Amino acid sequence: MWIIFTLITFFCWGVADLFYKLGNKEKYSHLKTGIIVGLVMGIHATIYLIIKNVDINILDILKYLPVSLLYISSMVIGYKGLRYLELSISSPIQNTSGVITSLLLVIFFKEILPITAYIAFILIFIGIFILSLLELKETKKERIEYKKNNTKKKVIFLTILFPLMYCFLDGIGTFLDGIYLDKLELISEDTALIAYEYTFFIYGVITYIYIKIKKESLKITKEKNKILAAIFETVGQFFYVFAMSGNATISASIIGSYAILSLILSRIFLKEKLTENKYIAIFLVIIGIVILSILDL
Repeated sequence: MWIIFTLITFFCWGVADLFYKLGNKEKYSHLKTGIIVGLVMGIHATIYLIIKNVDINILDILKYLPVSLLYISSMVIGYKGLRYLELSISSPIQNTSGVITSLLLVIFFKEILPITAYIAFILIFIGIFILSLLELKETKKERIEYKKNNTKKKVIFLTILFPLMYCFLDGIGTFLDGIYLDKLELISEDTALIAYEYTFFIYGVITYIYIKIKKESLKITKEKNKILAAIFETVGQFFYVFAMSGNATISASIIGSYAILSLILSRIFLKEKLTENKYIAIFLVIIGIVILSILDL
């Protein structure tokens, strides 16, 4: 069943990425997105806790806190980077974290995988790397106009810095998740899910207080894109913990490539144009995902 959970997570987070792109254009949009995601996750955690009658306490939340903080930090940085999406190589770089996580699990736990798995890892990495180079090339050709006292060099630096920070934090977080949920089984799937979602909810409350101090308004009913992104993010998170507990090494690579789905959706719904070389790169990643998927059949 882990492969089904993995593919559902892949789909949900790819769709969420699309709505994140649509909803992150203003100065505090990354903070507002985090607040709404925290709210939705808090509601889901409470419903899940009641229905499943999960036995959880503050110590469980603290035990899982390192993983939660890594994920939340990476996501907020990712939201911030989306303000520069037209100029950046954000999505392709961010989603190399899945393959990095899988390789870390192989190295530290000395797993022996079929040669086809390593071929799939290479295909995914090459595809994402090519996309990164292509988007960087396009970025350098564009005329960049940003706020005064900012130069083209600074904007390009930011567009690369944010996804690299996301990749680093998310990769370590997913690696720890593989340890917590699969390798050492330090925590159950239900407990991990609720601990993470409540931690995100607490972050949302703190951030809401912060933007109120800054006298920034937030009318949730008018944030359709952020709400949809939060819903898909939360559904994906629900299936993610079960995917990682089943086979963390392969699940991490498949889930970590959801930006490819986001690119395809952007082409369909946002009418963004992709070059022939980008389609080739996307095809390489999809082939890698298919190979990893059928390894469990």
